[in-house]
Amino acid sequence: MQGKKILVTGPTGQVAGPVALTLAKDNEVWATARFSEPAKKAPFEKAGIRCVPSNLETGDFSQIPRDFDYVLNFAVARTPDFETDLKANGEGVGLLMSHCRNAKGFLHCSTTGVYQPNGHVPFTEESPLGDNHRVMMPTYSISKIAAEVVARYAAREFGLPTVITRLNTPYGDNGGWPYYHLMMIKNGVPIPVHTDKPSQYTLLHQDDINRTVAGIVESATVPARILNWSGQEHVAIEEWCTYIGELIGIAPKFEYTEKTLESVMTDNSKMRAIVGPAKVTWKDGIRRMVEARHPDWIVKK
Repeated sequence: MQGKKILVTGPTGQVAGPVALTLAKDNEVWATARFSEPAKKAPFEKAGIRCVPSNLETGDFSQIPRDFDYVLNFAVARTPDFETDLKANGEGVGLLMSHCRNAKGFLHCSTTGVYQPNGHVPFTEESPLGDNHRVMMPTYSISKIAAEVVARYAAREFGLPTVITRLNTPYGDNGGWPYYHLMMIKNGVPIPVHTDKPSQYTLLHQDDINRTVAGIVESATVPARILNWSGQEHVAIEEWCTYIGELIGIAPKFEYTEKTLESVMTDNSKMRAIVGPAKVTWKDGIRRMVEARHPDWIVKK
């Protein structure tokens, strides 16, 4: 993708920031968030990205133009309050799509946290939805399902080509869930894993997110396309934590409990048909993450 005008929401988050910086190399990129801490604009402005404040909860997009080619919505609210999260995640995406209704494509980043837990069966885009994250984040799954419904409606109402991506366990040199596990292992903190073991997920490295995002938003359709956004290697928390432990010379401790997330594995066949498979293997990605964040922790062999 080159020479396009692109809006990225939620750039201060783990996933959207690297996406914005990658796209800015060849495009005119605008980034929007509350930017309550002005210093967070610095790395984006240095890369030539135009940073403007907005508020999804109130629908204040007064400083955002309407003439974008593509919009990538990564913004998300995670509070314990349903009113706040339904307004920000649900109403917010509809208001943003209305504001940017003339775009060629709109990507709404959802989550595989919308699926109903089903043991160790990989989810397809047609799998039943449910309250997946209730045990850890009470509003998350429901507000994200609500946001998908609003995005589906807005795609049809405004004729706005839309793709809803259900993202599964993003990570990379800048962090992610495996990074929190690294810190827990380093500090001897037991890692919660579900009693229906092993706790399996389908990791997706930030490099693969950056590489595939353009092709995915260009595949947007009316009605909205639904797409699992993940790798194709199903890996257990127990596996990647054991590997992290080998890298830093500290064996992980596990605490089996029902008060944590169950396995969330996804089939990425539809994604592969559009942009190809994920290319970063999980061991390579995990090793790179540790090397990038704490190279001095690596055990020399």
